[in-house]
Amino acid sequence: MKRALAVAVLLAAAMPTGSARLPPPLELRWTAVALAKAGQADAQDSRLKPAATTGNEIRILKVRGNVSVLQGAGGNITVLTFPEGVTLVDSGTAQMADKVLAAIRTLSTQPIRYIINTSVSADHTGGNEKLAAIGSQITGGNVAGQVGTDGAEIIAHENVLERMTARSIQPPIPVRATPQTTYHTDQLKLSTVYHGDGIQVFYLPAAHTDGDSLVYFRHNDILSTGDVFSTVGYPMIDLERGGSINGVVDALNRILDVAFPDFRLEGGTLVIPGHGRICDSADVAYYRDMVTIVRDRVQDMVKKGMTIEQVKAAKPTRDYDPRYGSTSGSWTTDMFVEAAYKSLSVKKR
Repeated sequence: MKRALAVAVLLAAAMPTGSARLPPPLELRWTAVALAKAGQADAQDSRLKPAATTGNEIRILKVRGNVSVLQGAGGNITVLTFPEGVTLVDSGTAQMADKVLAAIRTLSTQPIRYIINTSVSADHTGGNEKLAAIGSQITGGNVAGQVGTDGAEIIAHENVLERMTARSIQPPIPVRATPQTTYHTDQLKLSTVYHGDGIQVFYLPAAHTDGDSLVYFRHNDILSTGDVFSTVGYPMIDLERGGSINGVVDALNRILDVAFPDFRLEGGTLVIPGHGRICDSADVAYYRDMVTIVRDRVQDMVKKGMTIEQVKAAKPTRDYDPRYGSTSGSWTTDMFVEAAYKSLSVKKR
């Protein structure tokens, strides 16, 4: 606002005065221009303002209706608030759980009722134990009200539970951090009464992992995708946990099948990726095309009998590296190419 006033003052100061003063109609037009410029400056200031933050680490972005997204705690966390409570999609890392809770409390003071995990990845499930422990479930049927001692209910595909409770996991993951409700079918439907929206959870087999879920808030028309989609890098393919590049392509096509764009692929359903900014169908389609093209290039090289080192040297991602590539961090371009190569090299039985 201060910048807007400054622009108006400067323009007003530039207006001719005394004997050179403009006729009334032109003077009014000059004033209108000054006010318009001031309004533009004010709007520009508004656009430049950062999203709400807590401790300069968690960003709170309003998505649509009563849905927000928290960024900076690992994977993106979708927050649905409703009169009876809060439903989350993913919970971030364990180290950020306290700050995530503080951010949620700026959106709602109601109990956390449900946490839906999109995969087994630690940056999406790490906050489960702390956030679920302070929550409470809504009950029905023969039990009225809420059972405050049970904590929030964690929901995920059954493969997430199996991997979190495997004997090979040492030290064991606390039971409170694991899903209490799982599904093994193509999808799971959750009611508006208990969960705050009509929610559909779709199973995405063998994509990022073998337990990925796509979460659709029907009334708010918002999709939370987990790590099958990202705007900040190539898709993460966890081969040890059943992931594959073909599964990622199928998952991205499933997102496009569920979403409803306003015009062609623009607008309409908003898509919250596992990492990165809020998107629409057009963004997902571009990403799907990119992954498909890279997949096909690597597949051709596999058919030619090229080794993994030869494939990396051929740079099948070269034209997308400026946008999605990385040479450092937890997921690099070489790691993506290697995962694609290995998943396409598996011989079908």
